Formats: sequence, C-alpha cells, structure tokens
Amino acid sequence: MAKEFLEGNLAMAEASVRAGVEAYFGYPITPQTEILEWMSSRMPELGRTFLQAESEVAAVNMVYGAACTGTRVMSSSSSPGVSLMMEGLSYIAGTEVPCVLIDVVRGGPGLGNIAPSQGDYNQLVHGGGHGDYHNIVLAPASVQEAIDLTVLAFDLAEKYRTIAMVMADGCVGQMMEPAEMPEMRPIRRFGQEWATTGALNREAHKLSSIFIDPTYEELYNIRILNKWMEITQKEVRYKEYYLDDAEFAVIGFGTAGRIALTAVRAARAKGIKVGLFRPISVSPYPYDVVDELAKRVKGILVVEMNTGQMLDDVRLAAKGRVPIEFYGRPGGMLPNPDDLLGEIQHLVKNGNTLDGDPRLRWLQRINDGSIILS
Repeated sequence: MAKEFLEGNLAMAEASVRAGVEAYFGYPITPQTEILEWMSSRMPELGRTFLQAESEVAAVNMVYGAACTGTRVMSSSSSPGVSLMMEGLSYIAGTEVPCVLIDVVRGGPGLGNIAPSQGDYNQLVHGGGHGDYHNIVLAPASVQEAIDLTVLAFDLAEKYRTIAMVMADGCVGQMMEPAEMPEMRPIRRFGQEWATTGALNREAHKLSSIFIDPTYEELYNIRILNKWMEITQKEVRYKEYYLDDAEFAVIGFGTAGRIALTAVRAARAKGIKVGLFRPISVSPYPYDVVDELAKRVKGILVVEMNTGQMLDDVRLAAKGRVPIEFYGRPGGMLPNPDDLLGEIQHLVKNGNTLDGDPRLRWLQRINDGSIILS
C-alpha cells in the first residue's frame, strides 16, 4: 500500500480498527483525544462498539467486562487518566484477560500540562497497580512504528492473555509524517476456551481476580510470573544504530531516542565513535543486550524526557561495569540535538566515574550553570 501523510494519534486509532478491534471505551484527555474522536465515527460506521464513558475509571472497567467475553477491546488515555485506570488494570491483570491501552504521555506529575513527556515509564513498566504483575509496554519513535506496534499489541495481548500497552508521547501522537497502514483484518473471536461467551452447551466459565485462599493466590502469582518469564525470553525488541565499532553508547527510547539519533550522527561526523541503542519493548526490557553493550563500551549516556526512570533499568543491566551519565528534560520539554551532542562530548571527556547517582551529577551541572535548560 502507498504511504499516506498521517497524524500519530489518528494512525494508531485506524491501526486498531484494521487490527480488528471490536470495542473501544475511553474518555477525552489531551494529547490523545484525537484517538477517541476518530473511533467515535469509525467504530459505529463499521458496526462496532464505541462508548465515551463518564470517566477513565468507568472506561477501564468497561474494557475489563468486554475483555472477559473474548472481545478484542482497547482504550486510550494520557498520563493522569491512566493513573485513574490503575485499579481496573490491576483487576484485568489478575484475571488474565487480554486488552490494549494506548498512553500518549504528557508532562507531570499531577495534572501537569499537555506537552510531550516520558514520565509514565515507571507507572507502566514497573507496575502501577497492586500485586505482582507486568505489562507488555511498547515505545514507538515514529508514526510508522506507532502503527506497527499498535497492531502488534493486540496480537501479544491475546497470545499471552495479558495487558499490552503502547507508550507514545505527545510528540508521536501529534506529529504528522508519511506512513503505511496495514490491510484490514477480519473480525475474529479469540479465547473461546476461557471466555464468558454465554454459551449454554458447556460448563459455565467464571473469571475473577479475587482468590481468598492465600495458598491458591500464591500459586496463581507464580503462574503469572512463569508466563512473564516466557515473555521476557520471546518478546524483547530494540534497534541499534552505529554500535558495531562504538566506543560510547547513547540509550534512549521513543522520541528521546529519535532525537538522540540526530546527535549521534553529528558526533560521528566529528569523529566520535558513538552509537545509539533504542529499546522498543521497554517491558520486557532488553537487559541482556544492555548487559553485553556495557561490556564493550567506555561509557553510556542515558537520555530521557523525565528525571531518569529508564536510567534505573540501564544501571541494573550494566552492573556497575561502565560509567553512566544522564541527561533528562522533564515536564514536557524536548531535548535538543545540539545539547545532546554536547552531552556526548562531555561523556567522552568526563564520563569516567562508576560512583554515585548519574542524576545527582546532572542536577549539579544544572545548578552550577554547566547545563542551561532553554
């Protein structure tokens, strides 16, 4: 198919339609409202279910109910809206039913602002709800990736009976660029062997996230963990740029990783042997790949649009083998490629310590004027 000039939010919405979503429940919140708006006309047009709920809490519980019937279902929101969904998402995880959530991240904490951010990393990657569960979280850096990962999210959610999330940000959601949409898939019903379909010719299926007996709950948690271990072995995704001969590495996901690539190319033009590692699945995180990378480079720069949330995963993977520095732009600010080039040069010249928290060094340089936030 030919490429079209598409906005990220509308592209993810139409990708969901073409992936065969049967029901959408959501609530408007900037910068993802275009998804809801698109679905409000597109879903009824195709005879599918659309409902604008009275709140994010209501929307996620509608998703929960539909997911229990084996329906391919989704919602979308942005940071504080996703926070409101956390109890429902925990119920969904505890019931092991598949669903997809698109989070177009905005600045926070609190209500924050409507500018692009990556502040939801910990909320999505490291839980959010109570209990021992993990979400599949995919982080696109372009409109095309947003399309492809949205379709993939539905397949992964149903393959593993789990929650699959697309963590975009205001940049990916609002920008327009050429991209190719997938073909329309037919509507298919999944999970008939477990779903609450109302069939009369079999034993009733019962789905719940409450298990009063602690001995059963413990075994249930272990079973969920076994499934997650399988996901960590089979569903890690990432991209590498200029790392074959790299002496230094930049690690960034989503929009931050995309901007960092421009800085890496500029550094290469100056003769600096630096490459970029961009995680696409931030959950499961590519720990083993970062582990191997840390064995062969002299230093790592972590770039994020937050105050250093993925940084903790990089440090865990690197195991103290290599100096790590951090550069963040929180609150809805975007890193500048020229500033990142300066940070790469700083890493090459000064990145020689294995001690202390890279965030502290970053803050000290802001406080003494070495880093000017503009």
